[in-house]
Amino acid sequence: MSLTLRVLAPDKSVFDGTAEEVILPSTTGLIGILPGHISMVTALDIGVLRVLVDGNWNSIALMGGFAEVEADDVTVLVNGAELGTNIVASEAEKELEQAKTEFSQVEGQSSSPAKLKAEQRMNRARARLQATKAGD
Repeated sequence: MSLTLRVLAPDKSVFDGTAEEVILPSTTGLIGILPGHISMVTALDIGVLRVLVDGNWNSIALMGGFAEVEADDVTVLVNGAELGTNIVASEAEKELEQAKTEFSQVEGQSSSPAKLKAEQRMNRARARLQATKAGD
């Protein structure tokens, strides 16, 4: 048995195929999906979706959204997504360092818009870097 996984961003289809297992970064923690999983809808956080295809783990950086599981079909609708294999690790590391620096400059501010933007940028950069490490 297998799952059908579709990862859709507003501008493109990021993944459309079969999978043995999917791990979703929900807003309440990681959720593992196997064939026969109960139907559900969940909000997704910025993070890394892991997908097992032919015994190999692949990663997709997600920028938040929703996932629906229904009869072995997993549909993921996100604000943005990028295959880990399409991300250059050195560029992602540099982006994360810049985001951390930006965040440290506004860290003392209590829930200012600048702090929230910096934190979100740092989370996106971290997810992109994590997605470059498919098997980790």
